Amino acid sequence: MQTNPPPPRRTRSTLQRYGIALLSVAAAFVSTLCLQHLFPYPFLFLFFGAVMVSAWFGGTAAGLVAVLISTVVVDYFFVPPFYSFSISATSEAYFGAFIACALVASWISSSKKKSEEALKETRDQLEIRVSERTAELMKTQADLAHLSQVMSMGELAASIAHEISQPLTAVVAHGHACVEWLSASPPNVEKARQTADRIIQDGTQAGTVVSRIRALFKKETPAKSWFYMNEVIHQLTLFLRDEAMRRHITIQTDLASGLPRIMADRIQLQQVILNLAMNGMDAMAETTEDPKELVIRSRQEGEAMVVQVEDCGIGLNPETAEKMFDPFFTTKPHGTGMGLSISRSIVESHEGRLSALPRPSGGAIFQFTLPIHSHEFND
Repeated sequence: MQTNPPPPRRTRSTLQRYGIALLSVAAAFVSTLCLQHLFPYPFLFLFFGAVMVSAWFGGTAAGLVAVLISTVVVDYFFVPPFYSFSISATSEAYFGAFIACALVASWISSSKKKSEEALKETRDQLEIRVSERTAELMKTQADLAHLSQVMSMGELAASIAHEISQPLTAVVAHGHACVEWLSASPPNVEKARQTADRIIQDGTQAGTVVSRIRALFKKETPAKSWFYMNEVIHQLTLFLRDEAMRRHITIQTDLASGLPRIMADRIQLQQVILNLAMNGMDAMAETTEDPKELVIRSRQEGEAMVVQVEDCGIGLNPETAEKMFDPFFTTKPHGTGMGLSISRSIVESHEGRLSALPRPSGGAIFQFTLPIHSHEFND
């Protein structure tokens, strides 16, 4: 069977390793010959250096070759009797110590070199892995950014659907009422006209809500104007009256007189109060206790205006109280989980704070505070 010759590159590498061993020992031999007249005992330390250099650059095999050549050279030229391979009895221990030290030097040097190479290889592999992980991380960040954009669009769509559902529901209800007024005998034209005006108002409000929510998610500056908070609350009680009567709920107001006007986005804050009121009525729908009351309060506390919506419903669950303002978190079977999250965003965009606390006699109190700057008010 014919065997293939070793590759030329491997042959050159082997010759280089053994060439290093031969040249190192030759250099040590020449240097020792020059220095032997300066020392009373043979100066053989340069051979240890030659062995270490051979083992470092040529590997374990080259180091052992250097030990073998050094042993032969030292035995023939530097251990009595000189120029002979025989060893005198007095030099055996010295020569044996030389061989042992040469072998140890070769082992230490080759082991150190292997450790250095292993460390370098590990470092190179680590750098490759870091590069791979960095590339993966950058790809993951890009995917997360895309996912965030998709979720933001979904959140915006859900928020618009949630907020315009209430005025659109009112449009449908008023439309049915208008048909009934016109179908009466004789037709009640005045009531039909009033109901049609409410349909126009609710439709206008739905469009305004959409534009306001889009501005909110785009982080645009709210469209602020001067208005009285009590007027907004009064209008909402009229708007909610029919819905409250259908649910057998009484709406009460406790509005402090003399409250100053505030500079804010009227539509957005109206949506906040409307959302809190509807949540309160939904909470009371799950209870059988009577009477069912929804109380809306307003007052001034120092440099802040406080608006509270109080219900006598199921109350606050300690496990969900901290999560109720998170997007998409809801306890309602058909809820979107966006109402309270949007309400908090609106209040915070007005430098205010929205919070919830349990009602002492059962139920919950949702309140928000808005800053008042008295020097800004002008009648």
